[in-house]
Amino acid sequence: MHPGLDTGPMEIIGRINRCAALLQQAEDAPLRRAGLSRPEFDLLGALRRTGHELTPGELARETFSSGAAVTKRLKQLTERGLVERRGDTRDRRVVHLRLTDAGRELVDGILPAQLTYETAVLSGLDGPEQGELAALLGELLGQLEGRLGALRS
Repeated sequence: MHPGLDTGPMEIIGRINRCAALLQQAEDAPLRRAGLSRPEFDLLGALRRTGHELTPGELARETFSSGAAVTKRLKQLTERGLVERRGDTRDRRVVHLRLTDAGRELVDGILPAQLTYETAVLSGLDGPEQGELAALLGELLGQLEGRLGALRS
């Protein structure tokens, strides 16, 4: 068809999409047992990792999610009693979020099993390869967020 075209970019994007699809199909077994999706666990994990209250916007940045997606997930997590909201004393438009005791216990209980699961998923790559992949994907993610964010503006 187009023998002169470099299809390298399509191969990279195709592989990234296939990896994402396979990871989504497999689901995260420890999370599934706890009734959580990966994006929900990412929100809980961000609150646990930072150790302090975050706003929805800060959570969106921490988890590489859209504001709308964070709002939807927070509603579910709040209804389950895992996250609580606190209004800002100076600005009623601002909400601060933190884990409840139940949320903290859930994250702390799942984390070891989840890390074991993720380690097994990545076991075909050695430590330096994992580091290199993480760095490259982080760089790509940063570039995409910048470009796509500019296109949306």
